[in-house]
Amino acid sequence: MTIDVHGHISPPESLRRFPMPPSLGDVTGMIERKLALGVRMTIVGSPVGAGAMVPLPGVDNYAQSDDELRRFHDWIAATVAAHPAHLRGLVYANPFGDDRHLAGVADTYRGGEFVGLIVNTSVNGRYLNDGRADAFFALAAEVGAPVVLHAPAAPVAGTGLSDLRLLEQLGRFGDVTIGVACCLLGGWLDRYPGLRLVATGGGGGLALLTERLDLIASMPHWRGAPRGGPPPTAGPPSPAAAPDAVAGLRRRPSAYLEHVWFDTATPSRAGLAANLAAFGGRRLMFGTDSPPLLDVVEPGLAAIDALPVDEATRDDIRWGNAARLFGLAAPDARVDAGRPASAAPTPVGAPDHRRANGAAATREEYP
Repeated sequence: MTIDVHGHISPPESLRRFPMPPSLGDVTGMIERKLALGVRMTIVGSPVGAGAMVPLPGVDNYAQSDDELRRFHDWIAATVAAHPAHLRGLVYANPFGDDRHLAGVADTYRGGEFVGLIVNTSVNGRYLNDGRADAFFALAAEVGAPVVLHAPAAPVAGTGLSDLRLLEQLGRFGDVTIGVACCLLGGWLDRYPGLRLVATGGGGGLALLTERLDLIASMPHWRGAPRGGPPPTAGPPSPAAAPDAVAGLRRRPSAYLEHVWFDTATPSRAGLAANLAAFGGRRLMFGTDSPPLLDVVEPGLAAIDALPVDEATRDDIRWGNAARLFGLAAPDARVDAGRPASAAPTPVGAPDHRRANGAAATREEYP
């Protein structure tokens, strides 16, 4: 039994409008290929809604209308409903969207086929430590939805990269690294301590930066400077920006990583080993970014099999951590062995309406 927490599918309309890999439209083929390798369920969504993951002139993914997003989510919901044993959905959200957009996100999430929200690590040049993301994080905390952080089509960290290959493999990797860090440094986990974040693409390079996160809060080499420290910004602050959240954090920045889960969607076994060492097996979840990627599921499973962990931890990475985080119960008692549960489990293949109705997870369910 394996759960893949990182897959994408696109509706026929998007496939007709935009250049994208055909695998995004082959839902049945994706399910069958994964089942042959023991992957029973995939959590699917789109980091661009009904938009385009390839930067295109005149296409603004953040200008999608409420009707466009409603049609997109209706298609995702219908696709999940047609494959209830094998799919769950993520609701696309613009973290800087207005009140009407965010109300629509909440209503969609409560629909039953969805188990989390998916947002971009940066939006039109802004990272999520910007104070204008407050309403989104408040909503995520209110409905109890895990927040999947995924690089956008045009990441801030990809500025200057005109080659799509470099943008995909370098710019988006860097954007996840910085974007997740900005969520921690923005103070959202102090304000909304029930938030649970998922870093895709293996979390970029965060496993190598935990000490640097803490240095951001202390900057010891600036002590005794004539003006008391470095300037907090290279330019005038945004009128909508929050106060200096880093200075007001209640804990060292790296401590907030306990609220972050990391998928295994990385081709690097060294990166996977670094994540295991930095975050532990209870924070890793099998993920592939397939679709659109092809021929990555089997190597990804082999990488999990090669980790120096016991079988209980390997099961956690393959499906147990995802089952707990996204409100999917275990197919047998192993996932809950020795761990208290707040409610009777829901069989994998049926929506967990505790999550659909917005019930927040308890610390016992998600230690």
